[in-house]
Amino acid sequence: MRELKNRSSKQVPRRMEQNKPLIYPVIPVRDMIVFPGVVSPLFISRPRSMRAVEEAGEHDRIVFITAEKKPYPDTVQPEGLYKIGTVCKILQNVRLPDGSLKVVVEGGYRAEAVRFATNESFMLASVTPLETEKCEPTLEMRAHMRSILREFEQNVHLDPKLPEEIARSVRDIDIPDVLCDVVASHSRLDIIEKQKILETADTPDRLSLLLKMLITENELLGLERDLEDRVRSEIDKDQHNYYLREQLKVINEELGEESPASEAEELRGAALASGMPDTVMERVNKEISRFTKLAPVSPEAAVARTYIETLVELPWNNSTEDCLDLANARKVLEEDHYGLEEVKKRILEYLAVKKRAGKNMRAQVICFVGPPGVGKTSLGRSIARTMGREFINISLGGMHDEAEIRGHRRTYVGALPGRIIQKIKQCGSNNPLILMDEIDKLGSDFRGDPSSALLEVLDPEQNWHFTDNFLEVPFDLSKVMFITTANSAATIPRPLLDRMEVIPLPGYVMEEKIKIAKRHLIPRIIKEHGLEKEDFVISEAALKDIVSSYTMEAGVRSLDRELSKVARKIATELAEGETPERGSLGKERIKKILGAPKLHNTKIPKENAVGTAIGLAWTEAGGDVILIESAVMEGSGKVTYTGNLGDIMQESATTALAYLKSHADRYGLADFAWGKKDIHIHVPVGAVPKDGPSAGITLALSLCSTLTGREIDTKYAMTGEMTLHGSVLPIGGIREKTLATKRLGIKEIILPEANRPDTAELSDWVLSGMKLHYVSNITKVFELALKLGE
Repeated sequence: MRELKNRSSKQVPRRMEQNKPLIYPVIPVRDMIVFPGVVSPLFISRPRSMRAVEEAGEHDRIVFITAEKKPYPDTVQPEGLYKIGTVCKILQNVRLPDGSLKVVVEGGYRAEAVRFATNESFMLASVTPLETEKCEPTLEMRAHMRSILREFEQNVHLDPKLPEEIARSVRDIDIPDVLCDVVASHSRLDIIEKQKILETADTPDRLSLLLKMLITENELLGLERDLEDRVRSEIDKDQHNYYLREQLKVINEELGEESPASEAEELRGAALASGMPDTVMERVNKEISRFTKLAPVSPEAAVARTYIETLVELPWNNSTEDCLDLANARKVLEEDHYGLEEVKKRILEYLAVKKRAGKNMRAQVICFVGPPGVGKTSLGRSIARTMGREFINISLGGMHDEAEIRGHRRTYVGALPGRIIQKIKQCGSNNPLILMDEIDKLGSDFRGDPSSALLEVLDPEQNWHFTDNFLEVPFDLSKVMFITTANSAATIPRPLLDRMEVIPLPGYVMEEKIKIAKRHLIPRIIKEHGLEKEDFVISEAALKDIVSSYTMEAGVRSLDRELSKVARKIATELAEGETPERGSLGKERIKKILGAPKLHNTKIPKENAVGTAIGLAWTEAGGDVILIESAVMEGSGKVTYTGNLGDIMQESATTALAYLKSHADRYGLADFAWGKKDIHIHVPVGAVPKDGPSAGITLALSLCSTLTGREIDTKYAMTGEMTLHGSVLPIGGIREKTLATKRLGIKEIILPEANRPDTAELSDWVLSGMKLHYVSNITKVFELALKLGE
């Protein structure tokens, strides 16, 4: 084959006389296929295609036209063109005012490009004609042709862009291939479908393929026509209703009466603008129609209007965009809170997963459990500030009425939505952070059980269609981030607790409290009391004295109150014109302001004692240290309990006493006159209720010391449940109890062996300076703390 660049102008194509490749300029086209026998206009603006037209005009006016595989490529390359196209003759070309060309071409015959080549000006193709065998149409082919004509007429009828003349022009075509080319060319099939028809060589196959495409296209056009008719009828109905409402408005104006229709229109417009779901919109429209029929002064009209306005004002589509910058989140948490490293780590993990998973993340409910004053509520506020969400605080303490959660039905006088819907309406966002405070203090009575109502609210599988009794339509709560707080997880109903991820917040030790005071409390107190930094300078020794001698808590609320008392004293002196003592506030100055120390650690024995053991307890305010005292005296074998002990604690004392009686020989109590001695067990402070099994080994140690007369080493504090045979069982609250001993300066703790994994999870700063002893039997406790050898 000759080189493409050497094509001579004498090479005139002869469709039926040549079987060897022919060489023509190439015109790539977009969004169309040129079929044989069809005259088509082309609008050409590409310089290379325009140069190809000029080249063809200088010779035989023959070009090879093929479609581009991609609709709008940056540059046309041979691999981006279909190989099968149409050899066409240029009938006319006109230069347009914008410099482009309008070219009218007539399709000659189908051809396949064997090779493409480009030079500096245009693209050439070496093509081979694709001939179709001429044959008489069979009965099946004629049937296909009739079906094609019928479907094409239907296509023209459904498509308003196709003129009716096209359908009439193809009725007289009796050649199958020509019919396929003409119908495919004038139909609105897409380029890929038309290219398939062009590339199909077998005539029956072409007829069958074209018929299938036309049937599919007609089905789509029929669906489009139905949708348009439906929408048009709805629009016409709305316009008709609007015209009638305008007439009614004019009539009411002439009568001097205010029409409810104007209010209804305002409400309907507000409803449309609110973006509420279609089901809710349908309900609102019914309520608005009912509202227009009510007398304006009737009570029902006021209730209906309140209901409609509540639905309209809810933020159905208003969401705040989450800020999931972990660096910023870490900075905010560090600014707002000192310590709580495990809690901060868990919050950052939540934000990281939220950032990665996006909408695919399953909603989680977090429950902060810890003693008062450790920062549970402020942590929720910090998380909201970190994520850029609206913050809502709902206090659940003492709530008894289920309607506070679910709302009241509209049949009641003064009915309102529940607190959750009310708060979401007020904040104007459907994805706020809602903090439910004191969830462990929910109550229940004849008005219902709020904790049961919260089961739906806090369940991600159900709250996406939460239905308030007042609204009576579902509202999606799945976008809301719920955080709850509690002092104790023990009093939270089990089904409700199962829906939440519990994150414990431990109490603070002295070092942490001092840093919190310096970083957070003192700057805030100075600002709130109108002082200057120079007026409130307190030494670290004075701070330690306040923490140890004036407060005894896991959190920092009492510390805040004591520091505020000092600030008030200074502010009073300044207001009265006195000159307060400048310089750092020392211990003596603090003592003058706060008075005598309230706590002297008198509860901790300074020396070894008989019958006095140091135990550990867990309370809602954190861990605490308790003393257990026992004494023996002449009597009749009676056992007395004082100190406001609960049933479980009394049972623990009975168990310990039974163990000592059953092992009297081991502890030198074989000759003890059990029936002639009374035993008295006391746990100060008597006004505070005490209960639980964790004082079992402490009670056994106190009783053994009293009955044997041996002293207890008071450097030990202990906790653990005891069985009748002397085994030591695990207990809870290890972190809180360890912090309580650390606050009071006790360095050694006796713990159940089964609690060893719990202590492994404690932070290093909690265990710093502490010595832990693990026991599995009460005999080991006696060996450690009871001086049996004396």
